[in-house]
Amino acid sequence: MELRPVIGIPCDVKQMGKWNFHAVGEKYIQAVQDSVGDVILLPALADQTVLQRLLTLVDGVFLPGSYSNIDPQWYGEATVREGTLQDTARDHTTLPLIRQLIDKGIPLFGVCRGLQEINVALGGTLYQHLQEIPGFLDHREPDNQPIEVQYDDAHIVNLHADSLLMLWLAADQQQYAVNSLHQQGVKTLAPGLSIEATAPDGLIEAFRIDAAPLFGYAVQWHPEWLYGQKPLSIAIFKAFREACMQYKLHKQKESF
Repeated sequence: MELRPVIGIPCDVKQMGKWNFHAVGEKYIQAVQDSVGDVILLPALADQTVLQRLLTLVDGVFLPGSYSNIDPQWYGEATVREGTLQDTARDHTTLPLIRQLIDKGIPLFGVCRGLQEINVALGGTLYQHLQEIPGFLDHREPDNQPIEVQYDDAHIVNLHADSLLMLWLAADQQQYAVNSLHQQGVKTLAPGLSIEATAPDGLIEAFRIDAAPLFGYAVQWHPEWLYGQKPLSIAIFKAFREACMQYKLHKQKESF
């Protein structure tokens, strides 16, 4: 039987009818299942005791995107506009969890909201409405368009010459086209994070976690879309898988 790492994906909490449901977008599950390892969903119970038990089962954690935004109180600001979709349960689950993952050395990969969660959890801040700030692109997807259009390439990212992405790609090319489906982004980068890539307007599009012993990485775009066809996606998921396998093998060795 093939040895595969186990990847935990924290859930969103969504109200359907009168009840709350814990959910993760299928596109994230499929990309991780195909490219990295087997998936288990981590409920957003905001109970770190439960999570500590569940973390013994995983070899990596993937923080997915979401329609919701982080409550700005986590980075010392007020909500700019009422009615902004938030997910209190996810905030109280993932934000305290991130430092623990880093301390435990568990590989961590964040996408879109996941990138923003890592930045906030480590002390950074966010722009709440990028499209309203002079000098920034409108990073939102086009409304009322088919999924294929919304997830199509929207702008380039410029990779830093010393970035891990350049190493993983093993190429000299520093510009790649990515999709863009967000209105929030990094305002102040948290201590201990290093920029890997930026958008043409200067917005941080990728960073690494300096203290992560095996893998700590996040991107603002959505690499799960056409994950087997895009060079950036292939490189990132491959590096994440290798780190998760390394963690799994070390954990097995320690258990003997």
